[in-house]
Amino acid sequence: MRAKNDVGVRHYTPNGGAIAINVGDTLSLLSFRPLLDNHHRLGFGLTHRLVAEAERVARESAEGQALELGWREDNNTTVTEANYLEMVLKKTCWLSTIYPLRLGALIASRGTIDLDRFIKFGFFLGTAFQIQDDMLNLRGDRSYGKEHAGDIWEGKRTIPLIHLLSQATEKERTRIARSLGQSRDSKSSVDIKWIRMLMDKYGSIDHASQIAQGLAGAAKAEFAIAFEGVQPSADLAFLEGLTSWIFEQS
Repeated sequence: MRAKNDVGVRHYTPNGGAIAINVGDTLSLLSFRPLLDNHHRLGFGLTHRLVAEAERVARESAEGQALELGWREDNNTTVTEANYLEMVLKKTCWLSTIYPLRLGALIASRGTIDLDRFIKFGFFLGTAFQIQDDMLNLRGDRSYGKEHAGDIWEGKRTIPLIHLLSQATEKERTRIARSLGQSRDSKSSVDIKWIRMLMDKYGSIDHASQIAQGLAGAAKAEFAIAFEGVQPSADLAFLEGLTSWIFEQS
């Protein structure tokens, strides 16, 4: 969490991360109130299914977060792109795309539609968004809103970093691993800039961009399957437009 001092310079507030987590947890709990208030309108069966969906997304998110934290804790430098995609499916996609799609479809159809038809579209869309966000973290200017190269400082295993580790020389990988294994406070800005420079040298960001573009294309194709038979509407057009919107944020 950040705040501005009197001269407008941004800085981190003490315990900002803990406060943000607490606020997020509170908002998650409050989101159940509308459901509980309307259980008599939805009926017990549908309400139970909605709660089950919430339980699943919480479990998937926790598992994905555990994977990512484990890689950083163990300083794992052998994470593959397939490993990353599994992590993002759980940590990002279930929460940001798959769960909202399934929840809306469940309520709209009163539980009569197969919810699994939305998983592929949600996965492709959510993963393309996450990879694009990872690239913005490396390319981002002041309008990005997050710390530039913060993912490298935090040691997050992103597609650009995974690609870099697969292309770098043994000597370079050793230095990268040493930097990643240090605590944030112990990391050197020289090493961070050097790792970022290597990503350009080996085309790691361009590689990630190609993957994101491919996933967005797959999402657009899957959209037609997931929403086959649904009447055209502004809301439907909005969902389809998300496949291109994610690249308009750069």
